[in-house]
Amino acid sequence: MARPVTAARRYAEAALAVALETDQLDRWRDDLELASAMLSRPEVAPVVDSPAIPAEQRLDVVAGLLETRVQAGVLRLVGLLIERGGVRILPRVSEEYQRQLNAHRGIVVASVTSAAPLTADETAAVRARVEAMAGAEVDLRATVVPDLLGGLTIQIRDQLLDASIRGRLERLRDQLHAGQRVR
Repeated sequence: MARPVTAARRYAEAALAVALETDQLDRWRDDLELASAMLSRPEVAPVVDSPAIPAEQRLDVVAGLLETRVQAGVLRLVGLLIERGGVRILPRVSEEYQRQLNAHRGIVVASVTSAAPLTADETAAVRARVEAMAGAEVDLRATVVPDLLGGLTIQIRDQLLDASIRGRLERLRDQLHAGQRVR
């Protein structure tokens, strides 16, 4: 199998193409997430990824777990990954599919990190500000990191906006160190 990242991207591209043809973009996303979660469980992963177990038996296990929960196309994709010995990349395929789906829809992923959980109003305000900056709809993902002390950081594509207290203190420290070296 090709490198995992490349292979995941190719499988995701194929899945997106099929999803576009059948107009089931969200269903494919949901089914890939479910299949990835189910097959990554500690009691399942060693069985479906073991080359010591015949592929037919592994396919039977997967069918038993997923057949009534996901559409046939996703089940065929998982089966193909099992046959090719690459079912462990399914989480990457799911993530890559979501990334490509967002790109197709013109959605930008932004991560906001705050010292405390944001309220609904704060989240809405941050989303509106980020959408204005990005010029696109934003999929906002929030995380809490108490080490920030206060404020927040926002990551949009490859741009980081640091309005955290920790960031301000670090910049102040750097300025003070730079001033001391000048003497």
